Amino acid sequence: MSRPAIERATESLSPIAPDGKFYAVPTLRDVFQARNVVQRFLPKTPLVRPAALAERLGFDIYLKCENLQPIGAFKIRGGIYLVSQMSPEERERGLYTASTGNHGQSIAYAAREFGAKATIFAPEGANPVKVAAMERLGAEVVFAGPDFDTSRREAEDRANRDGAHFVHSANEPDLIAGVATYSLEMLEDVPDLDVLVIPAGGGSGLSGACIVAKTINPAIQVIGVQASGAPVIADSWRERRLLSYEQMDTFAEGLATREAFGLPAKIIWDLVDDICLVTDAELRRAMVTLLDTTRIVAEGAGAAALAAAYKLRDQFAGKKVGIALSGGNITFEAFKNLVNEEQPW
Repeated sequence: MSRPAIERATESLSPIAPDGKFYAVPTLRDVFQARNVVQRFLPKTPLVRPAALAERLGFDIYLKCENLQPIGAFKIRGGIYLVSQMSPEERERGLYTASTGNHGQSIAYAAREFGAKATIFAPEGANPVKVAAMERLGAEVVFAGPDFDTSRREAEDRANRDGAHFVHSANEPDLIAGVATYSLEMLEDVPDLDVLVIPAGGGSGLSGACIVAKTINPAIQVIGVQASGAPVIADSWRERRLLSYEQMDTFAEGLATREAFGLPAKIIWDLVDDICLVTDAELRRAMVTLLDTTRIVAEGAGAAALAAAYKLRDQFAGKKVGIALSGGNITFEAFKNLVNEEQPW
């Protein structure tokens, strides 16, 4: 692929994000470089084409099973690539970050691989499966505040005080390039996909998908998904300004953000085609339908793209649609209650 083709989607983007800060906006070339690193640590995840689910939706669907990653989520790609690019001195200082669970697991996993110490700031009441996984990977988990954004501010303050390296969950070019490798794999497997549907919590996965898809095929639709109770990325995109809300309300912790971030916002605003909001009820029904038709388990955020695909099924008729199953970390008790209470489509 020629350099003009590789750079096409992002070459016109200003490095100045809406937060007024300078960022090195990742390009497809960066994603290829990230893939060279990521593939040394992780096998390629399956892209499955479930006939039973396609029948219910009425279009050709491909599921990218990032729920099968070693940490049960796509975030591991970004953590590995970001930590691989850090200097030994930065790793020696230790890594501080904040997470509701999946990003924290990715940093904990990568820190263990590269011999660094990770400290993860998590909301009080965070998913116990994810907390246990972070600790199992060798990270110290510090509970701070009622939600992700409170934990993030505490993590940054503590990193500055302790001289540690703070890892933002979205404003990191290497993180975005790393997670974008799953979108690259999707389009390598099915080059003629018409649509990519990607969940958005902090926006790293969605911005990465935009870079990959719009560079390879500008005609492809990229649709983000957020919980209707946590719509800050969607609202910021529509209003073209970074928003921050006092509250959010969703059970899907991977989507539970109150603040839009500068770097992913810069990419998403310029490249995404639409952002769909789904209710918690729609997320739950997508989770049980996924199990009913494919025997695959996804957490709330992991099933968000499928919930949006069902909502937009008339629009997608006759198209090839790639869906990101971004994570599968749900407690047994929560999933048991879900199956007992919800019915599939």
